[in-house]
Amino acid sequence: MLHDTTTTPQLFELYVGHGFCDYEASAVTHTLNIANEVLARTAFDWRFVAETPGVVQGLTGGLLRAEPLIDDHNVADVLIVVGGKSGAAAGWQRRARQMQRLGRPAVLLSDAATAYIELTKNPPGHVTTHWRDAVALNETGYYPNLTARFSENSGGIITAAGMGATAELVIGLISSSLEAAQVAELGNRLLLHTLRKSDAEQPKDIADNQGLFDAQVTEAIRLMEETIADPISMADLTDQLGLSTRSLERTFRKVFDDTPARFYKRLRTKRARNMIEETLLPIVDVAVATGFGSVDTMSKAVREEYGLSPAKMRARKKIKLLKYD
Repeated sequence: MLHDTTTTPQLFELYVGHGFCDYEASAVTHTLNIANEVLARTAFDWRFVAETPGVVQGLTGGLLRAEPLIDDHNVADVLIVVGGKSGAAAGWQRRARQMQRLGRPAVLLSDAATAYIELTKNPPGHVTTHWRDAVALNETGYYPNLTARFSENSGGIITAAGMGATAELVIGLISSSLEAAQVAELGNRLLLHTLRKSDAEQPKDIADNQGLFDAQVTEAIRLMEETIADPISMADLTDQLGLSTRSLERTFRKVFDDTPARFYKRLRTKRARNMIEETLLPIVDVAVATGFGSVDTMSKAVREEYGLSPAKMRARKKIKLLKYD
């Protein structure tokens, strides 16, 4: 995915068809546009293509003017097939195979990823799609290589959840052309709280966790998240919830197979890892922001949970969001 953007812009080709997902299309172009602003030059460019060129209307009424998609002609550096009804069409498949032969990324978002998985049955390597479609796929067929991650790379074909994770995927695709500080600035301008990596698990339907329907558990987690920087004791927590310590522990063991205290610590440790990896804050500031008494205490918690010290987590010249890159 390396491209020298100092000489010529990296060109993204967005395949759309009638009924394309407006949200995904705008997430791609907006992210590329903000990246150009961060770099203060046109490092990334894009065009829309379609099987039937002209004005194309999206699911929510957005209109795009698309160029004709001509086989073996004017091939871009990156192909992104936008989801929605356009993703279920067949026109993009020839272009995706061509990109694969040329060793260039072909990214299939949501519905396009689902169509590819159904078409190839059991593609080599891991594949993914939006969790909503993954549930349906698993109910109707056998897909042993299907995961619930945000994106997967199978021989140059990148299948992805799309939707709200589209901007983060685009950042991952262009991160080799950015410095770590520029990646952080891009995320900040897009108002992304964290930049999730490709191998992170997609958030599941709330119905998957029956415990979240328990108002007391939900309130306990809300209190924990609100007090990460200044942790409260379990006694104070149960007082605010109007529960006994034994009752709260019994509920947490049933729902999370963990004690409230350990769950609370893991929340803080997870927040610390996000801040270490995805921000440029000094380690001591991360320790303060996550309620650890010292850098040493936070480092111990991080090592126990993830097997790496904060220094090793951050000891990278580039921020790599695509774990398969």
